[in-house]
Amino acid sequence: MNSYLDDYCIKTLRVVGSEIITKAKSGHPGIVLGAAPIVHTLFTKHINIDPNDEKWFNRDRFVLSAGHGSALLYLMLHLAGFNISLDDLENFRQKDSLTPGHPEYGHTPGVEMSTGPLGQGIATAVGMALAEAHLAAKFNKYECEIIDHYTYVLCGDGDLQEGVSLEAMALAGHLNLNKLIVLYDSNDIQLDGSVSLATSDNIENKARSMNWNYILVEDGNDVDEIDEALRCAKQTTSNPTIIEIKTTIGYGAPNSGEPSIHGKPLTEEDLVVLKKNLDYSQKPFTIAEEVKKFYHASVTQRGSNANSNWNFLMSTYAKKYKDDYELLNKYMFDDFTIDDYEGLPEFEVGSSVSTRNVMGKVLDWLSTKLPNLIGGSADLSSSTMVKGADGIFSKANRNGRNIKFGVREHAMAAITNGITIHGSLKGFCSGFFVFSDYSKPAIRLAAIMHLPSMFLFSHDSVCVGEDGPTHQPVEQLAMFRATPNVNVYRPADAKEMTCALLLAVENKVDPTIIVSTRQNLEVLSYTNGEGVAKGAYVAFEPKGTPGALIVTCGSELGLCIKVAKRFEEQNIFVRVVSMPSMYLFEKQSAEYKNSVLPKRITKRMAVEMGATMSWYKYASKVYGIDEFGKSMPLKDIYEAYGFTVDNLYKEFLEVLD
Repeated sequence: MNSYLDDYCIKTLRVVGSEIITKAKSGHPGIVLGAAPIVHTLFTKHINIDPNDEKWFNRDRFVLSAGHGSALLYLMLHLAGFNISLDDLENFRQKDSLTPGHPEYGHTPGVEMSTGPLGQGIATAVGMALAEAHLAAKFNKYECEIIDHYTYVLCGDGDLQEGVSLEAMALAGHLNLNKLIVLYDSNDIQLDGSVSLATSDNIENKARSMNWNYILVEDGNDVDEIDEALRCAKQTTSNPTIIEIKTTIGYGAPNSGEPSIHGKPLTEEDLVVLKKNLDYSQKPFTIAEEVKKFYHASVTQRGSNANSNWNFLMSTYAKKYKDDYELLNKYMFDDFTIDDYEGLPEFEVGSSVSTRNVMGKVLDWLSTKLPNLIGGSADLSSSTMVKGADGIFSKANRNGRNIKFGVREHAMAAITNGITIHGSLKGFCSGFFVFSDYSKPAIRLAAIMHLPSMFLFSHDSVCVGEDGPTHQPVEQLAMFRATPNVNVYRPADAKEMTCALLLAVENKVDPTIIVSTRQNLEVLSYTNGEGVAKGAYVAFEPKGTPGALIVTCGSELGLCIKVAKRFEEQNIFVRVVSMPSMYLFEKQSAEYKNSVLPKRITKRMAVEMGATMSWYKYASKVYGIDEFGKSMPLKDIYEAYGFTVDNLYKEFLEVLD
């Protein structure tokens, strides 16, 4: 049976949360009214967070996968003591507000990740739980469990209809990530009507089949029942847990239980009815002192005490395990640097090697230097050459840094984000570039959150060959180059690939995509790492003053240099610019950009075996591929698409006319 204070606090969450939305004339009151008891119980009785030490390393993580319930989250964080004022709550969804429409990581205190696209929260939380399990195995000692926290998720029916959730949950169950607990707000209603109109899944059977523990809470208003379910979930030593909590969407509102309450703010008249139904009489945006005190004691102070206890444990750990303590600090503060480059793979100029092979060898070397590097491939490590070190991560080997993601490209990218966002680890994943389409939503979220996740894709062009158009990327480079905050590298040879990887592991700001070739490429004498770090550079300068230029990247660089040399034989001087990263080039000074692409040189052609769209900023003529590929052996592809010295020479003559 709920206490008086529990009930009063829940009423406060419901009413003030609805008032926030009504004032904004925008938002989703249904989940605020329905899920308030869930959030209240979790925060007051289980979750360990410290508003005065927001990034406390051993805090529990809470992910609102149902991001449309942001008003409830912001209100709870305000009551918990985070730096979110009542004025911030009243500015919900307004210009420059600290409380935007959906939670934004790095913007609002206490928000662990940006959510809104349904399913992403659950999938990313799997990465957070995986990170906790790996770090616990690496650093915990008997009676000194320095890494010991939970990852909690609040989701709704829509989250569990998204494929990415099921991909990630299947892997979490397989890996026995028992510190992951999903609270499922099960109200049988979604925007377009009853859930039964869209699905007849049995969530319990589904969850158990994926090796999850399943608990049902029949009364979503019963704090004691929710509390007991959470306690049971935390006792399991093997499986992650999903707690299905039956609630009523829009509880207490005039249109409670109806689809319209999902995303339609209550009117002022509706608020009057809501308060009457809940027997709540406080003035608008007013929180009773006893409510404030209750949350301060049960959330703020309890979290602060947990943090203090952890710090005491850390002092004991530091004395007993000095070396481990120093290493843990390197993890926590991302303080790894590469001090020497002994053993870094080198590739002889003139030799021939695919950049996917280079990627694999350099990544293996990096893993010996950076113990916080962890990731894997989507069942393709033998083809992408990308894998983690120290064996396969599993229940039996939590120290493994090679994650077998399986054929789950979407969840793979989201899990990688979760590993990175958790802190102390650098997550990477890999697959065929054409299937980055499946990873795109998670990569976009990484870009929004400025996460330095690494996405390492192979088979970067139609040179995939016989596998044909379904496996030959064409538009993907343009797609990712158009995505804000994403640094896309397309290296031209082994030297450029090595540099791209070194830059990627040093990057702490935005996601990196590196694409590699299936086919062998000559290691060129013209390429250099300093130029890659600036995004573009002059790879070939003719003997005379250039009056025209070709800008290119990847496997086409060597080809374009041959074209320029043919022109040079005729005393026509053509500069060739290698541009492995448009993202980095655009960050350079105007002076540097003009030194590489002088404004005086107007006769320009860009060349790439992919969609032409992203190149028109740098050249008036672009030779590329604006159609889907065809199945044929590699030896036939260059001629079929005109990527030969003879054809590019002819195409460039038109630029010179």
